[in-house]
Amino acid sequence: MHRRKPISAKQRKEQLQLKRARKRGEVPALPAKPDRPRKARPGLPLGAATREAAAESTRRLESAFVRLPPAFLERTKVLASILPLTRPIPPEAAILSDVDTPSPGADSQLTCPKRPKWRYDMSKIEVEANEEGLFKKWLAQTDAALAAWSNPTDLGHPPVHEGSEVLANPEPDSMPHAPTSYERNLEVWRQLWRVTEISQILLILLDSRCPTLHLPPALTAYLAGVSNASRLRTILVLTKVDIAGPDRAAAWSKYLSTRYPGVRVVQVESYTEKHPDGEASSRRMYQPHLPSAFRQSLVETLRETHAELLEPPPAVRDSPDRLAKWKPRIKSEVDWDAVLKAHGGQVGHAVGGAAAPKFSKPEEAEATAENSDEDDDSEPEFLTIGLIGQPNVGKSSLLNALFGTQKVRASRTPGKTKHFQTLFWTRDVRLVDCPGLVIPNYIPMETQVLSGILPISRVSAIPLCIYHAASVLPLEKILGLSHPSLASPPVQDKRTWREGMRPPESQQQQRALVWTAMDILTAYANKKGWVTAKAGRPDVNRAGNAILRAVAEGRIPWAFWPPGTDPQTITAHQRGADAVNLADDPGTGIWIQHGHDGDADIDAESDAEDEEDRPRAVHFDDGAAPSDEDDDDDAEGAESESAEEDEGEKGTGKARLPATTGRFGALVLDDEDEGDEDEDEDEEDEG
Repeated sequence: MHRRKPISAKQRKEQLQLKRARKRGEVPALPAKPDRPRKARPGLPLGAATREAAAESTRRLESAFVRLPPAFLERTKVLASILPLTRPIPPEAAILSDVDTPSPGADSQLTCPKRPKWRYDMSKIEVEANEEGLFKKWLAQTDAALAAWSNPTDLGHPPVHEGSEVLANPEPDSMPHAPTSYERNLEVWRQLWRVTEISQILLILLDSRCPTLHLPPALTAYLAGVSNASRLRTILVLTKVDIAGPDRAAAWSKYLSTRYPGVRVVQVESYTEKHPDGEASSRRMYQPHLPSAFRQSLVETLRETHAELLEPPPAVRDSPDRLAKWKPRIKSEVDWDAVLKAHGGQVGHAVGGAAAPKFSKPEEAEATAENSDEDDDSEPEFLTIGLIGQPNVGKSSLLNALFGTQKVRASRTPGKTKHFQTLFWTRDVRLVDCPGLVIPNYIPMETQVLSGILPISRVSAIPLCIYHAASVLPLEKILGLSHPSLASPPVQDKRTWREGMRPPESQQQQRALVWTAMDILTAYANKKGWVTAKAGRPDVNRAGNAILRAVAEGRIPWAFWPPGTDPQTITAHQRGADAVNLADDPGTGIWIQHGHDGDADIDAESDAEDEEDRPRAVHFDDGAAPSDEDDDDDAEGAESESAEEDEGEKGTGKARLPATTGRFGALVLDDEDEGDEDEDEDEEDEG
């Protein structure tokens, strides 16, 4: 590098004047210097370019959603602190609204983007340009329809501050609804296009807690209009039956069979409780497993659907000439007994990449593309079954349960699968796992958060979502909370009462205990000891995040009843199977209270979040950042280890580390223990 040449103040002044003259255009600019090729920096790790390309590919498949305006967030936060919650919850709140009921303001039906037509002589750039143009048009139409559906006064309302009309009004407005979210990334929609094109049977996975929310009219209309709709069959699969329970799952199966005649409905569950060989732990562990009854029902349904595809359609059956030339476009011979028995590490091999078939010459690939239309009549090599659905419905979990082992990555965070995955069930059957897509629908965002299709980490309107969840779930009872007003000492009543007219103190307190969404957040933060760093106030955002995760992940079991259910049936069910200790107050909404103590599981999972600050090894897989699942797993492992240490300390009589002591406090206790041992050894030597 050349050493800078010193210049005088006069020369520096002339340089500045010349530079300003060039900016004003009075002096012609200097010619641009040619870019010199930069040398590669030494010390870069091997494969850095490959990892960067993988990271860029992952970022392309990230789901995109809209952001809520700050004015809306501020308004809902204030309303969540002043709007009282309805207690007890009426039985009608446990019934999910019918999909046929028109939403107010919904003028047009929402649709899914369809892949535009293409030809083999078109280039990749032309095909992608057509897809991008069609997708932009679809985005504009969908945004316009949703803008007309949502109340414009909710989004344009000015923020609420202290002393405003909303706070001064004893009867504030109702809680507004947040605009709905849907998938806005074209790359994710392309995954759905590919899966529907190559599949002969589609498994539409629906969360049995709220199936109709995962089957919007836009999805059914899209599947009815695909190019291969005539040779495509769909099966509705109710997942997470172990959470919803057999009664609600059976009611939803009956409702869906009536709502969609001719479509088969099956039930599955993907996990079973894992019993550790060692000491018993308070944390429940689960492993992928599909019970034999559910496996047999699913395979039998697939067998019947496959036999239906082998039959000619009515139009062909009525024409003898067409019937003589007709051939099924699926694999005719499938060993279903092998499919029923297939599980373990010998099945579920992934295909694609290096395992994909390759052509030795370019001419063979061109000939295959040109003669593809002629090969449509030939029998495929295997039966292709696609799995589609919204995020967090259990597609990857069902695959792991079918194989009985971990084959694909599954997570409690929605949107774990980024690209469609192809695995062979047997030699005759292959499964295609499609990434979850948030289908556009006329439902508010807080309902989407409750159903678990949106990642909790991206939810900004936490008080709004807690208010919606508390309107159908008695969160204060589930979490065992005490009202924040009881934390302060009661005000002494100095009024004079006549004999026998003074009301009991318990009645006065009970009459004043009116719960709001912000009260629930404050009470849970106080219970967990979560406070903000600077002001020391209850950390309501962290409390709301933990509660929403517990609701979405099923640690707080809940499920809706199908439309048309008699409220008396719900009340009787709450007084019987669900409500063990709530016979006097059956207003539990959609909460399912099992025989075990669910509060212990919720607290155990929440305590694991406290271990996120501990140092741990960070592993990057193919350039991708660590996921929420990895963080949760590390936190769970840390807490189980600490629990075992606590149990061991009880028996030995050692001093336990207080909850307020930092990590260095453990070193102090260890030093004290070592010092005590040294003193004992010295005494023995002297003796």
